Amino acid sequence: MITKLSSLVVALALLGGSALAAAADDLVLADFETDGYGPWQATGEAFGPGPAHGALPNQQPVPGFVGRGLVNSYFKGDATTGTLTSPEFKIERRFINFLIGGGNHPGETCINLLVDGKVVRSTTGADAEQLEWATWDVAALTGRTARVEIVDRHTGGWGHVNVDQIVQSAAAQQEPIRTEPLYDETYRPQFHFTARANWHNDPNGLVFYRGEYHLFFQHNPSGINWGNMTWGHAVSRDLIHWRQLDHALFPDRLGTMFSGSAVVDWDNTAGFQQGKEKALVAIYTAAGDTSPESKGQPFTQCVAFSNDRGRTWTKFPQNPVLPHILGGNRDPKVVWHAPSSRWIMALYKDATTFAFFASPDLKQWTHLHDIEVPGCGECPDFFEMPVAGEPRTRKWVWTAANGHYLVGDFDGRKFTPETGPHIEDWGKNYYAVQTYSDIPPNDGRRIQIAWMNGGRYPGMPFNQQMSFPCELTLHRLPEGLRLARWPVKEIERLWTARRSLPHRNLLPGENPLAGITGELLDLQAEIQLGDATEAGFTIRGEPVRYVRADKQLVCLGKTAPLDAPEGRLRLRILVDRTSLEVFAQDGKVSMSSCFVPKPREQNLECFARGGTARIIALDVRPLRSAVFPPSLEKP
Repeated sequence: MITKLSSLVVALALLGGSALAAAADDLVLADFETDGYGPWQATGEAFGPGPAHGALPNQQPVPGFVGRGLVNSYFKGDATTGTLTSPEFKIERRFINFLIGGGNHPGETCINLLVDGKVVRSTTGADAEQLEWATWDVAALTGRTARVEIVDRHTGGWGHVNVDQIVQSAAAQQEPIRTEPLYDETYRPQFHFTARANWHNDPNGLVFYRGEYHLFFQHNPSGINWGNMTWGHAVSRDLIHWRQLDHALFPDRLGTMFSGSAVVDWDNTAGFQQGKEKALVAIYTAAGDTSPESKGQPFTQCVAFSNDRGRTWTKFPQNPVLPHILGGNRDPKVVWHAPSSRWIMALYKDATTFAFFASPDLKQWTHLHDIEVPGCGECPDFFEMPVAGEPRTRKWVWTAANGHYLVGDFDGRKFTPETGPHIEDWGKNYYAVQTYSDIPPNDGRRIQIAWMNGGRYPGMPFNQQMSFPCELTLHRLPEGLRLARWPVKEIERLWTARRSLPHRNLLPGENPLAGITGELLDLQAEIQLGDATEAGFTIRGEPVRYVRADKQLVCLGKTAPLDAPEGRLRLRILVDRTSLEVFAQDGKVSMSSCFVPKPREQNLECFARGGTARIIALDVRPLRSAVFPPSLEKP
């Protein structure tokens, strides 16, 4: 019988000896041509009794697999779950190639590479039955013993995974992933923060002290998927160049380290300060029952402090400072309220309920009141800011994890919303938003960072990224008080040569950006729509378009309502290797989204459709990378 690899070798023989030699050197881990799974171990029901021979009952057609068999976890539909794990093998080639399709649910419908029982590489499908080639660069793991694990833990839509033809090879089967050093991998963002390796999510403890912006973040120190939540830590002097430091908070008997905030205790209200440095205090959730050490513990709120500018942290011996209240109560955001000389905490309680507490010393907390915010959950933020153009008017803003926000007044005892909830960002990857505390008064900005949740990074040693830092401003518009988001001015440090186009008409079918390419960009434009029905840009294959009749901005499958008064459309678009962040009408609307472009697709297009528009201003600024090389990673 001719195996798949034999067929491949025969086919490649027609292409020449070098191709034949490369194919002959491949090591097939699994081609799924047998009736059963052999030495592979299956759990649950999802993978059935053995490889499928195409689509299963009630499934769409499944193209792209090789030969007659594949792994297909649609057995009995999307509701079934399970795992399929290979026997141990030694990593002996630079790449592991495989075909994958099915659901895009990181950690839930995926294929994982396990070393020492930990996930070191992971890839999902793309919400499509079609199997496509994917590649892991495993050069750094050569000689290690590993297993392949195929996972189906998702029971909703696209809750299955298709896999075939897992091969160790000296060559990448998909478009090759570049082999540059750490921080310059193919899908590594170059001016958005990513952890050095493994999974990370929510920004935590955003605080400024003595010239440094601190970014703590939810981090899995031992795996590529969510789990083992620990506070990672990075610092920057300009919000652009980040250095990842040692982890700040590790799991303990009370639980793993879930989200929270950090402050500078300027008046030493907690009594933690020792020496000349002010104490930095982190307020975090200990997520009980999320690790073996915390089995049976509830979720509680705790504090830790640092007397050396955040380099080392000590947990308060009498933790928790706020006992369990309800359900998964979590994500404390703490701010100083000067008029009442006490600390205020906004806390997520459960469902759509949030609470406010007060404390004189960060250790003893009194409940103030609760609020219900429909459509909102997790990660509250709470801060005061001025209304633009009204220097004597200040309002309090409350946001939830999804960025939905309320604007109102706070008297030290009760927050009274006047307007909202409103949507802050309309993109598909924007969550767990938080703003910085303790920005100096002579700066006065309200700076926000979000987790760009759900991004995909095929074959990368890291998983997930942060949004680019943005300044929030509050404006009184005809429809009421509304926030605007705009990239922080420090991005100008990354600008390189500027390409500006003069005023000109933009006819259907024309592209004034033809011949201009770029991977990292800051693009700004003002377009008079004229009689065009649509106008916008195509960036690395992805359109960003304004549909005039619908008054909608469209990007990566998401839409945002947008008015263009007098037919003037103003856009700013930040382009990184895996994200598009769009700001329209001076930040009144923003859309933060992740995507996976083809690395070689770097073309740009400016277009008008259905009529003639006019370019008033169009600047394309390539950006230099902001990442530190590994040699500068030490603090």
